[in-house]
Amino acid sequence: MNKKYLIPAIILLLAISGFAFYKMRSDVKSEDIIVDVNSGEFIVDITTTGELEAKNSVPIMGPRGVRSFRIWNMTIQRIVEEGTEVKKGDWVATLDKSELQGQVQEELLEVEQRQSQYIQTQLDTALIMRQARDELINLAYAVEEKQIQLEQSQYEPPAVIKQAEIDLDKAKRALDQAEGNYKIKLEQNIAKMREASAVFRESKIDYDKRQAMLEEFDIKAPESGMVMYVKGYDGKPIKAGSQINAWDPVVASLPDLTTMLSVTYINEVDIRKIKPGQFVEIGLDAFPDKKLAGQVMSVANAGEQRPNTDSKVFQTIIEIDGTDPSLRPAMTTVNKIIIQNLDSVIYIPLECLHTKNDSITYVYKKSGLGVHKQEIQTGIRNNNSVVVELGLEKNDRVYLSVPQGVEKDEVRLLAELDGKRNLKQGETVKPTDASARNPGGNNGERGRPRQRPENN
Repeated sequence: MNKKYLIPAIILLLAISGFAFYKMRSDVKSEDIIVDVNSGEFIVDITTTGELEAKNSVPIMGPRGVRSFRIWNMTIQRIVEEGTEVKKGDWVATLDKSELQGQVQEELLEVEQRQSQYIQTQLDTALIMRQARDELINLAYAVEEKQIQLEQSQYEPPAVIKQAEIDLDKAKRALDQAEGNYKIKLEQNIAKMREASAVFRESKIDYDKRQAMLEEFDIKAPESGMVMYVKGYDGKPIKAGSQINAWDPVVASLPDLTTMLSVTYINEVDIRKIKPGQFVEIGLDAFPDKKLAGQVMSVANAGEQRPNTDSKVFQTIIEIDGTDPSLRPAMTTVNKIIIQNLDSVIYIPLECLHTKNDSITYVYKKSGLGVHKQEIQTGIRNNNSVVVELGLEKNDRVYLSVPQGVEKDEVRLLAELDGKRNLKQGETVKPTDASARNPGGNNGERGRPRQRPENN
């Protein structure tokens, strides 16, 4: 090789190697991440999990009159499996009858005792009234006898006649008194029989009620449908071994699967954003590929403390649009409640935002081969991104991380915000380019919201 070309070739080779080495070192050390400014549809949503239940259902009730028998709780001995299809009148569950059966046995003994007392009273009154009637008959005979004696004494001395008259009068008076006493005894014995009969009848009615109540411990389906377990006060499903109380003796339910609800609970920090009528995108854990739609129907006015949670939550009811035969009560849903939906806006990841003096929001904006701090005005945000109202354009690029060497640079402020900001003494507003003053074009208009924005 000619020497006059050798030296330049070596110099060129060293320059290329140095540049490659520098580039490689620069790429290895660089940890800066740059992203494009996004534009288009922007959705603000709250995602929660819920549980399906039927909007309308027929409760399967246990016996409702057990409180009159001093029974406050009943244990379910057996119950059909959840999801079983039953027809009207089919057996659904059996409750523990031991407590009521004990009362039935006690009441049976009471009935037998009252019946014995009734029979005894009946025999006693019959005997008393027979004796009273015999006494009346005998007194009537005595009156006839005294009448005959008086008639036969007409030819006797006056004293004998007078004595016969007195004896007849005594006999008549004794008969009259006996007749009066008979009426009183009759009324007394009628009252005794009524009392004994009432006591016996009351005892018999109590026994019959308990006997009939035993049959209600075998619970039948009031309508045809699919049996679904209900939840007790502790949030656990009521099944075999569970107890139901006498005030609300619901054993299970027969849901109407044509209209389903998703019951969810919203944290108190987000509840102000939830309103009836909001659109909801619904997914199912059981069918990941199935997508449903619905809307918020109601939001509870009072919060509650759910098990295993520290914060207060508000029950929110979401009605699912249409009918789907695959939906079943107690399925887990993922509810994406759409709070706001904006069209044609500019937005960036939340990680790009930085603040100065708690009043100026800015980003690290890529500018040619360099980078500078650019103030922006933000709008609504969701869990991942924030809308940029001023300061950035569609084709701009911003840093997710803080690039090296520009941390102490001044922020390029927006002239549009001068009247809305109280600058510190000595702070100046740096001039901005035309794009910063009118980032949206068309008189500064940006994408219009589909509905009135929330004050987040």
